[in-house]
Amino acid sequence: MPQPKYVIAIGSCAISGAPFNGSYSLCEGVDKVIPVDVYVGGCPPRPEAIINGILRLIERMKGEK
Repeated sequence: MPQPKYVIAIGSCAISGAPFNGSYSLCEGVDKVIPVDVYVGGCPPRPEAIINGILRLIERMKGEK
């Protein structure tokens, strides 16, 4: 894939493992595996939160240029 790459972690299960935290088959969070640029919390996250996360990522992308 071409560079740069961006990651949005959506939902509390992706961010921290949420109710399944401590299970033998679960990683503690996605940021332990790959670097995350924007976190969107919630279970499930509201549509406004997802849109806000995308807008935060766009602002971050504009700041890098």
